Order: sequence, then C-alpha cells, then structure tokens
Amino acid sequence: TMFGEKLKGADPEDVILAAFKVLDPEGTGTIKKEFLQELLTTQCDRFTPEDVKNMWAAFPPDVAGNVDYKNICYVITHGEEKEE
Repeated sequence: TMFGEKLKGADPEDVILAAFKVLDPEGTGTIKKEFLQELLTTQCDRFTPEDVKNMWAAFPPDVAGNVDYKNICYVITHGEEKEE
C-alpha cells in the first residue's frame, strides 16, 4: 500500500510493536482510533489530515473503534498487508 511504502524501513518490526504495546496495557493487540489519531497528529512527525485519511483507508477500525496495531506494524516493516 502507499501508506506502507511511505513508512517502510522506519524501524524494525519488534521496535514498532514494542512501542504500540506500551499503549496497550491490557494486551488486546488493538488501540482506540481516537487515541492513535491524537498521537499521530500532535506528536513528533505529525500526520497531516491527508495522512490520517490514508491511514484509516488502509487500516479501518473495527465497529468498536479499535485499530489492529499488529497489522500496522507488519505493513510499516514489510510494505504490504499480511495474508490472514
């Protein structure tokens, strides 16, 4: 995906996954969309509204508003979605 290609090679998968796990103390493998969006648009290399739109197109949240960060990590480090 374009999103994965943009971020590919950022950090090793285990480093990115460990960062997400800090934000997931219950170990669900997900993070709330609103929380992730706030972090991405207010911290460090801030996402633009277009970046956020592309992210949700590539990684749509579930009906409860949760995002699967393991899939995001895979795409960031491998450049494509993992086969289920």
